[in-house]
Amino acid sequence: MQKRLLLLLAVMLCWTSTRINACSESFDSKDYFEIQVIDRSTQRGVPMVALTTVDDVTYYTDSAGRVALREPELEGQELFFKIDSPGYRASKDGFGMEGVRLKIEHGQAVILKIDRVNLAERLYRITGRDIYLDSIRLGYSVPLKHPLVAGKVVGQDSVQAVRIGERLFWFWGDTNRISYPLGLFRTAGAVSLPVDSGGLAPQDGIDFEYFTGPDGFAREMIEVADKKGVVWIHGVCSVQDKNGALHVVTQYTRRKGLAESLEIGMAEWNFDRERFEVLDVLGREESWQIVRDHPLLQTMNGINYLAFGGPFPMTRVPATLEEVRNRDAYESFTCREELNESNPSKETLEKSKPKRNADGSLQWRWAKAPPVTQHDERRWLRQGLIKMDEARLLPRAIDEKDRIVELHAGTIAYNPWRKRWVMIANEQALDKSSPSYLGEVFYCESDSPQGPFIKGLKVATHPGQSFYNPCHHPFFDQAGGKLIYFEGTYCNSFTKSPATPKYNYNQLMYRLDLSSLPIESAFGPPGQ
Repeated sequence: MQKRLLLLLAVMLCWTSTRINACSESFDSKDYFEIQVIDRSTQRGVPMVALTTVDDVTYYTDSAGRVALREPELEGQELFFKIDSPGYRASKDGFGMEGVRLKIEHGQAVILKIDRVNLAERLYRITGRDIYLDSIRLGYSVPLKHPLVAGKVVGQDSVQAVRIGERLFWFWGDTNRISYPLGLFRTAGAVSLPVDSGGLAPQDGIDFEYFTGPDGFAREMIEVADKKGVVWIHGVCSVQDKNGALHVVTQYTRRKGLAESLEIGMAEWNFDRERFEVLDVLGREESWQIVRDHPLLQTMNGINYLAFGGPFPMTRVPATLEEVRNRDAYESFTCREELNESNPSKETLEKSKPKRNADGSLQWRWAKAPPVTQHDERRWLRQGLIKMDEARLLPRAIDEKDRIVELHAGTIAYNPWRKRWVMIANEQALDKSSPSYLGEVFYCESDSPQGPFIKGLKVATHPGQSFYNPCHHPFFDQAGGKLIYFEGTYCNSFTKSPATPKYNYNQLMYRLDLSSLPIESAFGPPGQ
């Protein structure tokens, strides 16, 4: 009996060893059939290209445009792959099919060229896992230190970015973990090096070092006493106090969801503890008298202001810690009639009218009152209270019969190449003629951050998907502002479309070469 048990144990150990060896088996690059999809105009790999077989098996290219296909049972067979990628187009065959037939030969490689329809070039996925998985399987070197997963993060909502000293700080909203459906809902964060301090060039990627907890997963970046609800931050900016000391502050909102606010306030970054701490609790009601969105520094009449708004920077406050905390220091650019109250009700705002000068022109001024919005201008247009050429916040789409573009969110920055303030923002489509509800990205420019923004040029499309809260990073600008970089949250939220594996609910980076745009015909020569 004892001999039988020993024999059985030996067999089990041998079987277990075989299983472990089989599970840890590694494949050589020659075990894969390599497909790389490149942009015909730049010869650069295109991420997020779907290659779908006739029987609906889909492979997605990684951030270098590669697919590492290992299907031994298909060796020597011809497969047809439909090619599809938002903003790109594959050549059609004689039957009008956008795709290609490929003979599967492991150890071999093929390059497919597609044409970019977008004016902006998709470069890589910024967040999530397996950013360069296929390239690594195929034996290529990749630019990132953590090309497969960083901070155990597999999905992240919209970004806030700010340079502080020799580091770039990055903060995101809700963050997904792979180990459980419930992730981090109190802001995640990471740092990277700027290009001038040894960081990667923006066309190559961003090397994030996440702030993590004991389990290696991204940890919360803000401490709020009440643990109920999610906590989001926006309006991250650096200011000096009256003694010249640097402070990094932000607005935070603790919420039950998209609609219900539980707490609003301001928080300050603690450099020693590396997290935001509550500075001021300001109640639960939304107010225009608080820093928000993506603040920009604007000098007016010799005073440095932070200007911000979504996406139009129609509110300002002096750029000091004391004034940012003082709600009475906030002003907005408005042509609205005086309402005799700083925070009127929505009903009062809906009844408000524009104010005019004696000569009939709109009386635009800085005042301690709510800012004028796109909604206000649309309503005034319908009511005949203003004319179209008086609108500052309603750009018309170029080459689309002057269709008004309702912009949802974005950023504005001064561009030295155009000598103007440029905006990157996404459209909130008001009708079904748009390819997507929140996925169309527009470029606009004006001589002033407060407009007028008269025209909008579409630079990226994401049919049936969302690409919301796009953010241009001026610290990545190249060639004197001729090349600009922006990212956004790509996902199927607010749509009925299926999710794109691994890319869904993550950040994508785009590059826009302003010299390649029909920019002078659209916006005129550079500003003064």
